[in-house]
Amino acid sequence: MAVKIRLKRMGQKKAPFYRIVVADSRSPRDGKFIEEIGTYDPTCDPSVYKVDEEAAKKWLANGAQPTEMVGKIFKIAGIEK
Repeated sequence: MAVKIRLKRMGQKKAPFYRIVVADSRSPRDGKFIEEIGTYDPTCDPSVYKVDEEAAKKWLANGAQPTEMVGKIFKIAGIEK
């Protein structure tokens, strides 16, 4: 099972809000997930993010691959592989 760390879109039309989740790569974007490890709100200026660092590091150590956007959020938060 390939595991990805990616964004799950929440919120209304034209007001996105995202949750950072760990999910099977075959599941749909807003579908079933394994664990929620943070949030990301791009509507604020500057963008607001909150990440559970311990959970993120645990999943990265277990082989989960972050998507491009989640990788950027992790880099800003200071979380490295």
